[in-house]
Amino acid sequence: MKREALTEKMILLGVDGFEPRLAKKFLDQGKMPNLQKFIDRGACREDLVLLGAMPTVTPPLWTTLATGAYPGTHGITCMFGQKHGQLDTLVYNLDSKRCKAEPLWNVFAEDGNKKTLVWHWPGSAWPPTSDSPNLSVVDGTSPPTINTSAVVDILKIVVASATLKEVQFLPNTAAVTPGAGCIIDNVEDLVAEEKVAVNFRGAAAKNRDKGIKNIVTCEEENEINVLSEFIADTVKSPIKQASGWADAPAGAKEFTIVLGKGLNRRPALLLQNKQGEYDTVAVYKSKKEIEPYVTIQGENSVYCVSDSLVDENGKAILCNRNYHVLDIKPDGSQVNMIVDMAVDMTRDDLFHPKSLYKEVLENVGPVPSRPGVTGTNEKLVERVYIPTWDYYCKWQADALTYFMDNNKYDVIFSHLHNVDASGHQFWHFAKHQEMWNNNEEAYQGFIEKVYIQTDNYLGRFLPYLDKGWTIIITSDHGLISQENHGVILGEIIGVTTPIMESLGYTTLVKDANGKRLREIDWANTKAVASRGNYIYLNLIGRDEHGIVDPKDKYDLETQIINDLYNYRDPKTGKRVVALAMRNKDAAILGMSGPECGDIVYFKEESFNVIHADSLSTQNGYAGTSVSPIFVAAGPGIKEGYKTERVIRQVDIAPTMAILGGVRFPAQSEGSPVHQILTEDI
Repeated sequence: MKREALTEKMILLGVDGFEPRLAKKFLDQGKMPNLQKFIDRGACREDLVLLGAMPTVTPPLWTTLATGAYPGTHGITCMFGQKHGQLDTLVYNLDSKRCKAEPLWNVFAEDGNKKTLVWHWPGSAWPPTSDSPNLSVVDGTSPPTINTSAVVDILKIVVASATLKEVQFLPNTAAVTPGAGCIIDNVEDLVAEEKVAVNFRGAAAKNRDKGIKNIVTCEEENEINVLSEFIADTVKSPIKQASGWADAPAGAKEFTIVLGKGLNRRPALLLQNKQGEYDTVAVYKSKKEIEPYVTIQGENSVYCVSDSLVDENGKAILCNRNYHVLDIKPDGSQVNMIVDMAVDMTRDDLFHPKSLYKEVLENVGPVPSRPGVTGTNEKLVERVYIPTWDYYCKWQADALTYFMDNNKYDVIFSHLHNVDASGHQFWHFAKHQEMWNNNEEAYQGFIEKVYIQTDNYLGRFLPYLDKGWTIIITSDHGLISQENHGVILGEIIGVTTPIMESLGYTTLVKDANGKRLREIDWANTKAVASRGNYIYLNLIGRDEHGIVDPKDKYDLETQIINDLYNYRDPKTGKRVVALAMRNKDAAILGMSGPECGDIVYFKEESFNVIHADSLSTQNGYAGTSVSPIFVAAGPGIKEGYKTERVIRQVDIAPTMAILGGVRFPAQSEGSPVHQILTEDI
């Protein structure tokens, strides 16, 4: 279908994890005025709900938004893909080469002859699949931020104290301080046990073709617990009177910050104010320098600080990172700092064309580092985590509005990850948990701050409604605050064994002492639960270690489905699985075919984790839900209009095609939301 365009300019503002139930709550409280203006000037459902496709996880759903096809059709069926024939091996799914459906941006660029930008879209965007000169693509290889793969140095915890005698560099130190104050101490006693899942996503990305294995055998290995520990280098440095400086102010004290892998030392001065209290940190490249390269006054932060790190081979890497001062004692006896991860500023290889990176650098500034702290510490969330995303949101809005102001593109597909990244860090703390002794009210307040942050970001684009832009606000899924923990089934980070072991379908290898190992005993394993929503039978002739005769497949599926429905949580006695069906039956959900499991299942409300194992209609604690959101405004969209139609995720691409006057993507399965358009189609 190709027809006259209803708009000449269009931007999709995608916010990962942004959901309507919380948005409605904060709208009713008057805390999201910008979103309210989009609603007043545009069209949506009264509840703002978009009926999401499934599974409710990032790569499949952004691919669905781009193609108008269900995951079973486009083939991106979870965060990771299953390596055919190897039931314990996953492959990375943020790879456009794995997508079997045509994205709408290729249609705009090729058939519509429209200058099109795809900005950090984590669903079949990278590498670009069209050589049209009209198409520009920025990253898409990892959800959190642009150039996530360009990180060249991990986060540093800096503890400077007058009681210390020498500089210590403690690599790979776990910093787990739930509910504690900002004073960080005894870090050498917190050396982390290595966990496979900490770097699972990054390792999978590096081993796209070979795949990667991860066996989750207990609750301590699931995503929530893994993310609760962050790996950082710790620097402990003595504070003493400044000496040997080219120009140190009177009364200044000095300490040392160690960067890189212990190879880069940065001298720092602790400075007094007019009242004689120490309240400022100035960091220099050497004591010979007259000017510091960063000055932080008070307990504040400075973002995108440029520096040069020398690696093990003596090569200097131009990078930027954020500096956060957490505490300064007025007498100058103690300083605590966080120095965020460093991002390589020379990486233009994830910008297409590469010249686009130079344009962003020169007109907007370098890609900022994302926050590296976890959500377990309330003060770090408030002082470091949320403000760092504030900065990133501003930078991204600056970049996109630069393109819009200068008429660089006709169509923009954009993605922002602030809500989802925060959700994985602390949405689960919105409900009190004994193991963390967290303050549920504080964390519900942090959720509110993230939604207000998102509203501020959306507000940057409101003026463009008056400049002829049609603006679509949507998301891939929402985020649930989990109520019941400990049910290990449906983790996206690998094969989860506990429930399948208890039901007798999966067996782990044991050592000489009878201890379970993180290795599957294939000779005694009939089926495994792999990725977020799938169970695979260990079939003869299909799988590397198959033991199940294909003629027994149907009966075994029936038995497993019955057992899943009958399984009860040991703590609550409640049913855990909400829905389970065969692959062929899951066609009604758009989740059938060779990239989906033999059995497709979803967990019951209250047992679902933040997302990825849920039906797309489920709700959670503290007003949360897993539904995505949809609002549209601008040329071609009715003003102040509410539709009763169920708007599906597959409908967005064909609706944008109608607005832009181009054909539908080749594999599109959705229908234009004609009810919200200003012209009949």
